[in-house]
Amino acid sequence: MTDVRDLLLPHIRQLKTYDGVDPMEVMAQQAGIPPEKVIRLNGNENPFGPSPEVVRALGSFQHFNHYPDPDQRQLRDVLSGYLDVPAEQIVAGNGSDELIDMILRMFLGTGENIVIPTPTIGMYAFSAEVCGGKVKAVPRNEIFDIDIDATLAAFDEDTKAIFLASPNNPTGNTASEAAIRALLATGKVVVVDETYYEFCGQTVLPLVDEYSNLVVLRTFSKWAGLAGLRIGLGVMNPDVALTMMSMKSPYNVNLAAEVALIASLNDRPTLLNRVQAIVQERKRMIGLLEGIPGIHVWPSQANFILCRLPEGRGQEIFEGLCRRGIFLRYFNTPQLRDYVRASVGLPEETDQVVAALKELVGD
Repeated sequence: MTDVRDLLLPHIRQLKTYDGVDPMEVMAQQAGIPPEKVIRLNGNENPFGPSPEVVRALGSFQHFNHYPDPDQRQLRDVLSGYLDVPAEQIVAGNGSDELIDMILRMFLGTGENIVIPTPTIGMYAFSAEVCGGKVKAVPRNEIFDIDIDATLAAFDEDTKAIFLASPNNPTGNTASEAAIRALLATGKVVVVDETYYEFCGQTVLPLVDEYSNLVVLRTFSKWAGLAGLRIGLGVMNPDVALTMMSMKSPYNVNLAAEVALIASLNDRPTLLNRVQAIVQERKRMIGLLEGIPGIHVWPSQANFILCRLPEGRGQEIFEGLCRRGIFLRYFNTPQLRDYVRASVGLPEETDQVVAALKELVGD
C-alpha cells in the first residue's frame, strides 16, 4: 500500500517547520499562571494594541458577507496617499510573509538560490525552501553589519535575490543606503524588509523609482498593532507589481484587515504617539539592561532589544524567565549563542523583566 508521504515533493518532505510564537494560553499553561499574568515579549508585538478607531470600524462594518476587491483598488489608493507613491507600485498582502512568498514564487526556481545576511528573520530561508530553492547564508560582521564584500562574493549565476531586513531582526541595526546600492548594482532582486521602519524613520523607498530590481516591504503588524489581522504591503516597479497582482490569490487580503488598515491611517497621530512611547521605553530598557553585570546589550532602532547573556547560561536563564511567566525570544545558534531578544513592552513589564534578570544572572 502506498504511503502518501512518498508522493510529497522531496524538498517538502525535508522542510523544517518555521518556529512561530505560541498563543498566550499555551504560555500561561507552561508557566502555571493565568493568561493575564503572562509577560509576552517574544513576538515584537505592539503592547498598546490597535487604535480605538479600529475597534469601532470593525464593529460597525456591515459587509463582511461580501468578498474583498481582488484588485485592491481602495486599499492601494489609500496606501498610495500614505506612502506618497503611485498605486500601481503597491501590492497588499496577508502580512508581509505572503509578499515574501509571492516574490520568491515569481523569481526563484528549483535549485536556484537567494542570499541572506545572517542572523536575520527565518521567514526568508523558510519560504525559499518551500519553493525548492537554496539559501546562501552570509554571516554579518562582529557588530552585525552586512559584510558587503562577502555578500557580493556569495552571488553566482543561480542567485536570484537577496533579502535583508532594515532594521534587522533580531539585531536591531539598519543597513546603510550605500550597502543597499552596492547590492542593487548587481542586478539581482533586492528585497528590503522595512517591518520596523516607523521605529527608526530610515527608508530606501525613494530608490524604487531608480532601481527596477528593488522591492520594499512594510507592515501594519508592529507600529499599528494589527499583527493578528495580517496586513502588509510591498512597493516595487509597476511591471513587477502588475505581475504580482496577476498571480496572487484573488481575495488575499480580508475585509477586516482592509477596514482596520484604513481606520489606522485615519488615526495616525494616536498610533505615532504610541510609537514614540515605545521608542522612549526602548531607551529606558536599554539603560536598565546595561546596568546588569554579565549582560551585553546591542543598540536597536526597532521595537526590540538583543541581549547576550553570560556565557553558557543562556538556556538556564531563559527557562528561569519562562517559569516566572516572562517569555522572551531565545537564540541558541552558532551566531547567537546565549542570546535573547526582548520586545519593548509597557514600563511595568520592563521593570519585571529587569528584576527577574538581575535575580537570575546573580544566581
